[in-house]
Formats: sequence, C-alpha cells, structure tokens
Amino acid sequence: MFGLPGGMEWVILAIIALLVFGGSRLANAGKNAGKAIREFKEETSSLKKSDAPEQTTPQVPTATPTTTAEQTPQVYDGEIVNEPKDKGQQA
Repeated sequence: MFGLPGGMEWVILAIIALLVFGGSRLANAGKNAGKAIREFKEETSSLKKSDAPEQTTPQVPTATPTTTAEQTPQVYDGEIVNEPKDKGQQA
C-alpha cells in the first residue's frame, strides 16, 4: 500500500519543493551537497592511499631526584595519572 514514490510522485514532490523553497535556494542546496560529497570522496580516497599511520610511542617523563613520593606520577600505558593527596575515601 505505502511504498517508495514512483515517477509521477517524484515530479509532484519536485514541484512542491520548487514552490516552497524557490529556485535559487534549491540550486544552492544542490551545489553545497555536491561540494560536501566531493570533499568526502577526496578524504576517503586520501585515507585509502596513505600508508600505515606512524606509530609513535608516548614519551614518559622521568622523575627527578628532587621530587617526593606524593609528587611522582604513576604511569599506566603511557598515561600519566597523579596520585591523590588525600588517601581517605573518595566519592
């Protein structure tokens, strides 16, 4: 009963859109849609052409002898997390 619009329905929809939005707005919308599709294709093709991304290892700062135990950061998989100063309950 309800399916995709056929040939005559598309013509009626196009006429209604032309009357509602006007010719210049529809032309600009089509132009902008074309630019967006073109940019998307360029970006995806450049991603396909590029080699494997460079794998960089995160640089972990080393502790200097002047730091105390409270100031020394804990390092987990390249992420620096400072220890909390209050060792009690934390919400």
